[in-house]
Amino acid sequence: MSKLNDKVAVITGGSSGIGLATAERFIADGAQVVVTGRDRKALDAAVAELGERATGIRGDVANLDDLDRLFAQVREQFGRVDVLFANAGIAPFVPFEAELSPRGIRGNVVSPGLIETPLVGKLGLSPDELDAFAEQVVQRTPLGRPGRAEEIAATVAFLASDDASYFTGADLVADGGMIQV
Repeated sequence: MSKLNDKVAVITGGSSGIGLATAERFIADGAQVVVTGRDRKALDAAVAELGERATGIRGDVANLDDLDRLFAQVREQFGRVDVLFANAGIAPFVPFEAELSPRGIRGNVVSPGLIETPLVGKLGLSPDELDAFAEQVVQRTPLGRPGRAEEIAATVAFLASDDASYFTGADLVADGGMIQV
């Protein structure tokens, strides 16, 4: 039996990078997946790549109307959400009020290190600066390489599965050991 068999997962920012890799993993583990993104072309390409167990809904998670529309469509099509992977872009750090657990909702975080994704190219660095930055990070990483989106996806899939049913409030650092050095 697959770890996410018949679960409904919503992945924000699911059209590339870690979100897309996680959608692929969730589908392989038996889930129905809804991916979101702002770019219609990228979203359509992701859904075509993911196949029939994927649905794409265009929207910006920073827009409350888009979020309402997203969850209304998910409710109409699937009736529920079992897993929400809030993955879209870079978010500000704000306090989260630990209010979900009485309702049976677990909240966990994955903190990736340097991961090869399209987001790296959007940091505003020149190609030379980006290469120098990546080289510097890799040199400080015990595993000696940047991570792959698929490796983060495997960590997220674990947290979404019943194998992690006793995890809540956890921050799993997946950075090749960099913060341990």
